[in-house]
Amino acid sequence: MYIGIDIGGGHSTIGLVDGKGVFISQRRIETASYILIEAFVEAISTEIYSLSQEFNVEIEGVGIGAPNGNFLSGSIEYAPNLPWRGIIPLSQLLSDALNGIPVQLTNDANAAALGELKFGIAKAKNINDFIMITLGTGLGSGVVVNGQLVYGHDGFAGELGHVLVAPNGGRLCGCGRKGCLERYTSATGLVLTAKEALHKIDA
Repeated sequence: MYIGIDIGGGHSTIGLVDGKGVFISQRRIETASYILIEAFVEAISTEIYSLSQEFNVEIEGVGIGAPNGNFLSGSIEYAPNLPWRGIIPLSQLLSDALNGIPVQLTNDANAAALGELKFGIAKAKNINDFIMITLGTGLGSGVVVNGQLVYGHDGFAGELGHVLVAPNGGRLCGCGRKGCLERYTSATGLVLTAKEALHKIDA
């Protein structure tokens, strides 16, 4: 059995799946409740242990999809929508907490794209070239070319969320720039748009 973890700005989901990608069960924790990464790792480890005990299975590996997750380094790097700053070597931290169980980490949209490629609609329709878009607190994208995820030389190729759509200004993004697509099309961006519209009505 395997564990899949989806880390989001609001909450994180821990799922138990078999080798064919069949979902068994899941747990959820509130990401923002854990200001320290050590506390988050402990909470995740506890849920994984609980799932393995409940279903009496051995966990063979863990896969993580996270905002700004870098497959090449196994780290979350400067994620603007998460409570932890800087470079977080999450793969190593979680593997250590799980007594050496292998842990792989990638961008959450890349993980979704890989899921579609291996088990989803892309596999069913034999599609080997596509872009996966994920919308939540931010905007993520995973690019698949010829059946392979595109990571680029630094692990961050294909980040559509930080394409500039308002190059002469625009909303300040968590990445530090202004006018990123994410600030207009994500759930956070849509809330800002609604607030701006309501403000104009009230005015």
